[in-house]
Amino acid sequence: MSIHTEFIKGRGSQINPNNKFLEKKYVQEFVEGLDEEFIKNNPTKFFKETPKKIISINNSPDLSFSQSINPYQGCEHGCIYCYARNSHEYWGFSAGLDFERKIIVKHNAAQLLEDALNKKGYIAKTIVLSGNTDCYQPIERKLKITRSLLEIFNDYQHPVSIITKNNLILRDSDLLKELAAKNLISVAITINSLNESLRQKMEPRTVTAKGRLNVIEKLSKEGIPVMLMCAPIIPGLNSDEMPKLIKAAADAGACSASFTMVRLNGAIADIFTDWVNKTFPDRAEKILHGIQSSHGGHLNDSDWSRRMRGDGHLAESIHSLFKIAKDRYMKGRTPGPLRTDLFIPKKGKQLNLFGD
Repeated sequence: MSIHTEFIKGRGSQINPNNKFLEKKYVQEFVEGLDEEFIKNNPTKFFKETPKKIISINNSPDLSFSQSINPYQGCEHGCIYCYARNSHEYWGFSAGLDFERKIIVKHNAAQLLEDALNKKGYIAKTIVLSGNTDCYQPIERKLKITRSLLEIFNDYQHPVSIITKNNLILRDSDLLKELAAKNLISVAITINSLNESLRQKMEPRTVTAKGRLNVIEKLSKEGIPVMLMCAPIIPGLNSDEMPKLIKAAADAGACSASFTMVRLNGAIADIFTDWVNKTFPDRAEKILHGIQSSHGGHLNDSDWSRRMRGDGHLAESIHSLFKIAKDRYMKGRTPGPLRTDLFIPKKGKQLNLFGD
């Protein structure tokens, strides 16, 4: 793993670890022989991808959804803990800095979605936008791929759920209101800290917590169901903030809340360890030990029943803290299921023109 002593501003990862799928790798063995920086804070680049399908299917028993769409791979938000970093290695990139500054764009996402919805035998069930990376990251402001997907969902009356931490979602309030009127939309806004200094270090290119609470408030007032996602909770870093987070979201109109424990799977273990030692050298060891104590002595746990919940006394205390806060500030608030019975494929709509 390369060592980089200068802190790279505006980026989460401070290293670019080797891709485990590649035979060749860059190493920094003889610093005195370099006539330029080994790691530079290069600008973000965008790569065009033309996939043949857009809906991803998963059978993970600990996830609440089985279908998702990610119009972008990689994420400029740069969240240091992001589990999606590892997926960037499948594209030939690093899970570190490459994940934040080499973004893969699926320009034909809307057409692929429409094709999928019109396939014979397709059965409507909720599709999640941002199951892996944020569908409202900065480039979406220009490309509007997520908006084009929402237009398809609205046209076909198909249920959709969105996970984001960007206030750009407010741009699409018109479509969200139409979907909400038919009970076809739910939104989860991710906030894991009200500490702006911590947010800047942990999620360098994201909207402030205040900005995200504003999103919850505005969407809620428009009748769009919004929940708080406290993700991830990192022992010794933001775990004590859950009650304040839940109260703030409840005051803004959130209808529910959930949380996940951090887990440092794959390359993220080295990326996070490097980052926490550079960012919080005085308590890095305590933070890492807290994560390990929540995953059986390891930084990661791949067991379906434990990987996002954590295990052990520390994890149990965090679960109790969450439950108490949710019962106190969100008691009686329960979002209902989205409708699937309104879905009509395009061919069906055309047939209806001739009458029933």
